[in-house]
Order: sequence, then C-alpha cells, then structure tokens
Amino acid sequence: MHVHVDCADGEAKFWLEPEVTLVRAHGLSKKQQDAMLRIVKDRIDDITEAWKKHFSRRSN
Repeated sequence: MHVHVDCADGEAKFWLEPEVTLVRAHGLSKKQQDAMLRIVKDRIDDITEAWKKHFSRRSN
C-alpha cells in the first residue's frame, strides 16, 4: 500500500506498510520531504482507511 503526495514544488511517494517510508521525491527540499513524512505518519489511520475504501469500490 502506498500514497502519492503532491505540492506546488513537487511530489513524493510513501510506502504505508509495514511502516511509513519515503520511496522517492522529486522537486522537494529535505525540509519538505520531512514535513510530508510527518504528516503521513500523523494521518496514517485516515489515509489507510481512505485507501481501503477507495480500492474496495473499484473492485466491486
């Protein structure tokens, strides 16, 4: 399970399991990457729930 995070300067991809891990980032400073990582970690339950809800609809 993974999530893509976009902002005005670039984007990043994070694996969500087994732990939140930055996979790649383009156009983002280290500070921005760290901020995104913190946000994803802080919101992991919300993100995981939305991911599962979205993909369960697609398979029906």
